[in-house]
Amino acid sequence: MHELKFGLTAASQCSYLPKQQEQLVFLLPEQPVDAVLYQQLLQLNFRRSGDQVYTPYCAACKACQSVRINPAAVKYSRSQRRILNRANNKEWRYQLTAAPSVDYFPLFSDYINHKHRDGSMYPPSRDQLNAMMQCSWLKVHFLEQYYQQQLVAVTVVDETKDAYSAVYTFFHRSAGSFSPGILAILYLLQCAARDNKQWLYLGYQIDRCQKMAYKAGFLPQQRFINGEWCSFG
Repeated sequence: MHELKFGLTAASQCSYLPKQQEQLVFLLPEQPVDAVLYQQLLQLNFRRSGDQVYTPYCAACKACQSVRINPAAVKYSRSQRRILNRANNKEWRYQLTAAPSVDYFPLFSDYINHKHRDGSMYPPSRDQLNAMMQCSWLKVHFLEQYYQQQLVAVTVVDETKDAYSAVYTFFHRSAGSFSPGILAILYLLQCAARDNKQWLYLGYQIDRCQKMAYKAGFLPQQRFINGEWCSFG
């Protein structure tokens, strides 16, 4: 990895742990970035938003732990198998596509308004969605989930040579009982295995954040803790 220059954001209230302050280290603009470099940065706890690459760097908190799963080694739990079977029996289908099939913003807007009115992404905007969906130096895909021929869930997915990385999932309020967030991971694991990817990255796990608890249910998994990947399960 060639020499890189980084910046540090000012401290602000954490989006996940309200009593904590968060800061981010980010790769300064005007530096050459490509999928090969990003794969290396993924392995060092970094993530992407638009063309910007960042990682948490909080002085008093180390709760954010990047999670990755080897699709060849994962073992589905009974609950996960039930979710899959129920979806298969209810005319549920998915596809991983290189371009959106429709305008995602109405679905995204409804999701933020319904699920995250108290979060940093409210009110929803097209700029927020575009920052997830667009990257000038990386392949971005979209996992679309359909129920009775209607698009009900979308996951933005980054691709590198060795991995898929789930960026964000949003879904229609009527689909919640089908656990579309869990289904998204199950389907992406199938896609990663099919496409010979070594890893599926799930973003950050924060044990004290209930909204992220579902990620801990995928085992075995690795988490980036104190500068190294540690195995669980």
